[in-house]
Amino acid sequence: MPSLTHAEARTRGALVDVHSYQVGLDLTGTGETFRSVTTVRFGAEPGAETFVDVAPETLLSATLNGRDLPVGSLDDGRLPLPGLAAGNELTVVADMAYSRQCEGLHRFTDPADGRVYVYSFVYLDHAPKVFACFDQPDLKAPYTFEVTCPEDWTVLGNTPAERTGPGTWTLGPSPAQATYLTALVAGPYAAFSHRHGEVELGFHCRESERAALAADVAEVFEITGQVLDACAEMFGIDYPFGKLDQVFVPEFSVLSLDHPGCVLLREQYLFSSAAAESERETRAVVLAHGISLMWLAGLVTNRWWDDLWLGQSLADYMAHRLTAEATRFPGPPTTFAARRKGQAYVPDQRPSTHPVCLEGPDVRTVQLELDRISYFKGHSVFRQLAAHIGDDRLRAALRTYFSRHGFGTASFADFVAALSDSVGSDMSGWADSWFRTCDVDTLTAELTVRDGRIAAAAIRQTAPERHPVLRTHTLDVGLYGDDGERTVHRVRVEGERTDLPELVGRPAPRLLLPNDGDLAYAKIRFDPASRAALPELLPELAPINRAMVWCALLLGVQDGVVPAAEHLGLVRRMVAGEPELSILAEVLEQARGDVADRFLPPAERPAAMAAVAGALRDRLAATAPGDERALTLFRALVDFSADTTELRGWLDGAAPPAGLAVDTDLAWRIRYRLAALGGVDEGEITKALADAPGADADQAAARCLAALPDPAAKDRAWTAITTDTELSNYRLWALGEGFWQPEQTELTAPYVERFFAEMPDAAGLRGDLVLDLLLRFFFPRLAADPATLELAERTLARPDLSPTLTRRIADYTDDLRRVVRARAAHTR
Repeated sequence: MPSLTHAEARTRGALVDVHSYQVGLDLTGTGETFRSVTTVRFGAEPGAETFVDVAPETLLSATLNGRDLPVGSLDDGRLPLPGLAAGNELTVVADMAYSRQCEGLHRFTDPADGRVYVYSFVYLDHAPKVFACFDQPDLKAPYTFEVTCPEDWTVLGNTPAERTGPGTWTLGPSPAQATYLTALVAGPYAAFSHRHGEVELGFHCRESERAALAADVAEVFEITGQVLDACAEMFGIDYPFGKLDQVFVPEFSVLSLDHPGCVLLREQYLFSSAAAESERETRAVVLAHGISLMWLAGLVTNRWWDDLWLGQSLADYMAHRLTAEATRFPGPPTTFAARRKGQAYVPDQRPSTHPVCLEGPDVRTVQLELDRISYFKGHSVFRQLAAHIGDDRLRAALRTYFSRHGFGTASFADFVAALSDSVGSDMSGWADSWFRTCDVDTLTAELTVRDGRIAAAAIRQTAPERHPVLRTHTLDVGLYGDDGERTVHRVRVEGERTDLPELVGRPAPRLLLPNDGDLAYAKIRFDPASRAALPELLPELAPINRAMVWCALLLGVQDGVVPAAEHLGLVRRMVAGEPELSILAEVLEQARGDVADRFLPPAERPAAMAAVAGALRDRLAATAPGDERALTLFRALVDFSADTTELRGWLDGAAPPAGLAVDTDLAWRIRYRLAALGGVDEGEITKALADAPGADADQAAARCLAALPDPAAKDRAWTAITTDTELSNYRLWALGEGFWQPEQTELTAPYVERFFAEMPDAAGLRGDLVLDLLLRFFFPRLAADPATLELAERTLARPDLSPTLTRRIADYTDDLRRVVRARAAHTR
């Protein structure tokens, strides 16, 4: 199906005025398709011609204003509509294919009990795989759904669902909304309900996950109510959609999909095993993200896809901010600084970097570019905006924006206009420099000390040669003295060098901390004296500053200015006493997956891994039972340990430290590490799955099987990934994640060349979203050597690569090049 261009959308948008949709779906069959009957009523210019989007398995009939349209005229998802009248009625009858890759109506059979569940995934342009429509966001219209399904099913959607008979349901009409925001969920879902003020709330999950949701349902209802109230106060408008259902759905490709009145959530936030507080905090942030989008996408919808980023960036900023302000979790800004912000810095330096403000000519380009730059850099820029203009002005701008455009569509220009009116000056220049440019600046502290006092201080700003943009940065500079004294100065950095005369004459600090409080989006470099003081002073900093420093150090490793061994040495010190759970979790994950596995020279890896594991054992030995940090520390010990006797002992019943118990989740984590080390075999993995089947166990077992250091196991995993179109997306990703292991580089070496030779054909078996996530796991990221770089460059020269494959191979090859350079810079 061709990707709709902005020019085509403007032409059709000027021609068509959609009045309503009525969609009938028959979900009673047991085959691979379902019946869809769509009636669209719309106005148009008399005599004009346009097209409707529909992507069926079989188009059965189409009737426009009483006359039959030839089904053979359907061409690659577009059905021509000739001879339009001023008022039109189109009815399309089709059999649509169920999806296993979150493209249309996704169908899942629960391995735990055989029950079947379906849900719609129409984001961004998959609505035509469920019903015929004019699939562009500016053509909002009310929707009515009539659903026929098995009698024991429940149906959910944007509006309250009414059971009209055995197995029949009606939803709507809804308020006018965009096609990509329509939601339909059907199946024997377990349901929990609660009322918060005037809003009816529901949480839903598979029946086999009922106990997990029941254990946490009071918490998620409480968070939902708190965030709804915080959003209403921030935006100046009460929740606009009457009811709110939140549904945990299986095999979900994204963290959440946020439709008006019905949010879909990934099941990883249903905790059937012990969960760390950091995971509960993340769940709260994900809930807050979806709730804020009820305003930021549902109430005001992007006019075209190139402004889709605006709601998502703001939602990510609001989710972290409002969760910290309104719920029992104060840590989201710290967690963001420790991890998610770094996940923006990395892609922002890759070949595919792009402005936060998207500029794609068609839907597919926008979808490729809606990434961590859009979410996490966008979030960071809104945090910088709040520092630049103040919270009160930002709140006023948001309220102006919603009052002007509520229940309609808007563009980024409309937001900047509301922002400028609230600030009282033209903000377009500032907005353009931050939202319409690429890459990341570097801020380096320069400090001259004479006779124990500051003689000169400045911050030097540099920009990469390919994107030489020097921005205005509003940030705090912290001075930390010998006596524990801390002073903070708000500064505005502009141009190549910004002198800090207010610091001259002050006692020389032990540590000068640029970006104190993490207000700026920039790479931070410390002056030599401050960097030397970090090992001792880092534990004394506030949590958000410790998180900011860890992010800066990781970026330094990636740039080759901080040796990987130095970073891991700081990690060992950090393990001994870091109290903040989110920092422990994020830094330990980065230390293993980024620093030890990739940037550290392979010959140094075993000793470094053992040293971190030893520090973890020591910390756990001193950790009291019930300490919330124990689970995070133990998970990290499993990941860093190479002692198969130790790992096997925990799996066979030996008591873990700190009073922990090996539950299902931990058992699979231990098996995965044992699999990579050759300490478990296929028979044991298969038996564990048979003893306790389920969707999570199926994915864990697939990951373990792919990780086995056995040529036959690698061959089976490779064949499945590259040829099997029946794999669910989750199983596919699990196989990709497990395949490459740092301990198995000799075994997997032949597959590096095979990856570049075979992936161009294999990529054609997957949709863009599934392929994009698969490549994140399956690219040979551990093969950091010149030979791999040469293979990648030859592959990129091929003319037959898909845009998704070209983009990601180029990006991940650039990542490998960074590793090669960083290792060479610190080779002993």
